[in-house]
Amino acid sequence: MHAFSRGTTSTPTAVPVPPALSLPVIEEAFPRQLHPYWPRLQEKTRTWLLEKRLMPADKVEEYADGLCYTDLMAGYYTEAPEAVLQAIADYSAWFFVWDDRHDRDIVHRRPAAWRRLRTRLHTALDAPERHLGHPDPLVAGLADSLVRLYSFLSPGWNARFARHFHAVIEAYDREFVNRTEGRIPTVEEYLALRRLTFAHHIWNDLLEPSAERELPDFVRKHPTYRRAALLSQEFAAWYNDLCSLPKEIAGDEVHNLGISLVTHERLTLEEAIVEMRHRIDGCVSAFLVAERDALMFADSLADGTRQGKELGTAVRTCVGNMRNWFSSVYWFHHESGRYKVDSWDDRSTPPYVSNEAAGEK
Repeated sequence: MHAFSRGTTSTPTAVPVPPALSLPVIEEAFPRQLHPYWPRLQEKTRTWLLEKRLMPADKVEEYADGLCYTDLMAGYYTEAPEAVLQAIADYSAWFFVWDDRHDRDIVHRRPAAWRRLRTRLHTALDAPERHLGHPDPLVAGLADSLVRLYSFLSPGWNARFARHFHAVIEAYDREFVNRTEGRIPTVEEYLALRRLTFAHHIWNDLLEPSAERELPDFVRKHPTYRRAALLSQEFAAWYNDLCSLPKEIAGDEVHNLGISLVTHERLTLEEAIVEMRHRIDGCVSAFLVAERDALMFADSLADGTRQGKELGTAVRTCVGNMRNWFSSVYWFHHESGRYKVDSWDDRSTPPYVSNEAAGEK
């Protein structure tokens, strides 16, 4: 049973958290939120995965709900209109499926398949309406989610989102090369690449349609807003690395903060885990300061005009959702079957993926 099935809560539920992964500050200082649309969101995203043929029907039936992809988004963008949240949740589910295809293309040495997919995704990103009927379900699924995401704000926001996602696709290509060559990046190289492969800018871009307001450059680029946004994403990426470490060691991965620390900083695995936790704890503490400053910045935007009041309200909503990201990411990693490596028959092969070279028929 998922914790969310009992409603929102500010304390841990029945989901056990291993001591090595426990963060009391998250459990105590970041009350868990959930969009009330979540039950329908889960059902509709499950249906969408089937209709778009993004996962085989048997795997959707057995694994989709337990992977908790919709829980993650419903716990993040809690103020979003339902249509916006649905589009984000479908896009997020697509992203996980894409990540799995990328992984399987690496594991099964399919560079030609990856190169074709990379080119098709770049093309679909710029003209999604032309790719809705593409024979590769991954390309068509991206196009479908983008058509909806591009309908909420301005062409300028759409172009920014596309620019950011083009960079993510290229980062995935660099990861493909590193993994196929067995090259483990240095810690600093890894951290820079991780900001792209985790799609920091993308999830922050999506704060805006969730708040029903496109933020002007002077707000998005303001140091206080940018710092809070970055820290929320850094926490998510680094905590994901901590939780994924057993899975990625089993799969001969080269992209994980822990693996870079062991390889290039000459730490033992135990020391690397301690260092990862230190960085994660520091990220949480820094966010609490940045959050306070960002909320003060939001208040300063309310200059007595209606526009100023609406802009300040939108920024407060975005910062509130940044805070939600901490608890949503934390509990997702303990509820989702994506990280329960010990329950898999083969620790290097997730049971919810297809090993076929999809899109190549």
